[in-house]
Amino acid sequence: MRAHASVMHLDLDAFYASVEQRDKPSLRGKPVVVGGISGRGVVSTASYEARVFGVRSAMSTREARALCGHAAFLYPRFHAYKKVSEQVFGILRELSPLVEPLSLDEAFVDLAAADLPDLEVDTVTEIAARIRAEVAEVTGGLSASVGLASSKFIAKIASDLDKPDGLVVVSPGTELDLLRPMNVKVIPGVGPATTERLRRAGIHTVADLEQVSVEELVRLVGRSHGTNLHQLARAQDDRRVEPERETKSVSVESTYDTDLTDRPLMEQILTRQATEVAARLKKNGLSGRTITIKVRLYDFTTINRSATLAGPTDQAGAIARLARALLGELFTAGETAGGVRLLGVGVSGLADWIQEDLFGDDTDEDTEPDLPLPEPARRPTWAAGMDVVHAEMGRGWVWGSGRGVVTVRFETAETPAGPVRSYAVDDPDLQPFTES
Repeated sequence: MRAHASVMHLDLDAFYASVEQRDKPSLRGKPVVVGGISGRGVVSTASYEARVFGVRSAMSTREARALCGHAAFLYPRFHAYKKVSEQVFGILRELSPLVEPLSLDEAFVDLAAADLPDLEVDTVTEIAARIRAEVAEVTGGLSASVGLASSKFIAKIASDLDKPDGLVVVSPGTELDLLRPMNVKVIPGVGPATTERLRRAGIHTVADLEQVSVEELVRLVGRSHGTNLHQLARAQDDRRVEPERETKSVSVESTYDTDLTDRPLMEQILTRQATEVAARLKKNGLSGRTITIKVRLYDFTTINRSATLAGPTDQAGAIARLARALLGELFTAGETAGGVRLLGVGVSGLADWIQEDLFGDDTDEDTEPDLPLPEPARRPTWAAGMDVVHAEMGRGWVWGSGRGVVTVRFETAETPAGPVRSYAVDDPDLQPFTES
C-alpha cells in the first residue's frame, strides 16, 4: 500500500447524457436517457434528472419509459463521446505519464509519476481541483467526480461518494474506517449472486466480511473470488496504474427483436458470430484459449458460460464448435426455456501466437449458416438524437421519426433552444451531419 493518496480516479458524470445535454440546449435540466431506445433496448446512461425517477444504466428501455416517460430517449452518438474523451485524456496525460483508461469516461492517474512538489494531501487535493476545472473548461461544462487514495480500489470508491461534481480524498490509514460500514456490494465483483451467498452466511457489510477467514470465503464463493474478497475487505490492493491496457477479449453479440427459442437457429447464430470473432482475431494477429458465450434471457437475466482450450486458436470452426457445446449445456439445464433476447460469442486469454496443429484445418460443415437467420435489432435510419443538417434551417438533431416523417429540432451547443420542424424521411434537403 502507498504511503500517500497518490492514485486518482476520475469519472465523468452521467457522461453520454451530459454530452447530449451540452449539445442540445432544449434538454438541459431535463431527464435524458441514452441507449437502445426500441422496445428491446437497454439504458446506457441516464441523466441525473432521470435518475430521480429511478432510471438506471442496464435497465430495460421499456422499464425506463414506464418510470420516466417524459424523458428524451436518444441513441448514442459515439463520435461525440470519443471526441470529448480525447480532450479529457489529453489533460490527464499532461499531468502524468501513467494514465490507465477504463472506458471513454473513466481513468486512473498515478500522481506519484507526475511532476509535483510533494504528495501531501493538500497538494494532491489542489491538483485534483485544478484538473476538474480544466475538464469543465475544455468540454464545455461537463463535470467530473474525482477520488484520491492510496490504492485504485479505494480511489474508485471515493469518486462515487460525492457524485456529481465531487472531490473526495481518503487519507492513508483511514481506508478501513471508510470501508467497514459499507455494504459488501461496494467491492468489485460482488454482484447479486455473490451478495446472496454472503447474506445467507450472515455477511452484510465489509466489517462482517473482514471477520471471515480466507478458507471460509473460498468455500462460499470459490478460490479466486474468495481470496480477492479477503484482501479487499482489508483494503489490500497493490495494483499498479497501467498506462497500456491490452485487449482482454474479442467478442460479438446481438440483441434480437423477437425472443429466440429454437436451438438449431441459435447454434447457427453462434456459428456466424464465431466467424466474425475469428476474422477480428486474425486481422489483429491474435488468438485465444477461452471461449465464452453470453446469453441474456427474456427477463434480462444474463448467463455467461466459458470453456478453455489446451492452446490458443483463431479458427472459426474451433470457436463455433465450443460455443455450440456451451449453448447445449444451457439447453440441457433448461435455462433457455423462456426465450433468449441477446446472444454473443467472445474469445479471451489472448496471445499473439497460434498452436497450428491443435485443430488441424478449419473445416467445419456448419461454418456457413444454412438456416434463414433473424437480423439483429438495428437503430432506425433517422435515429433519435442523431445529428442532421437541413439546406435551409441548418444544423439540428432528430427528435423522432415514424410513418414516413422525421421531426427535427434545430439547435446546437452554441445556440439557444431552437424550433421544431417535420419533414418526409426522403426529403433531399435533410441529410445526416458528420463533422469533417
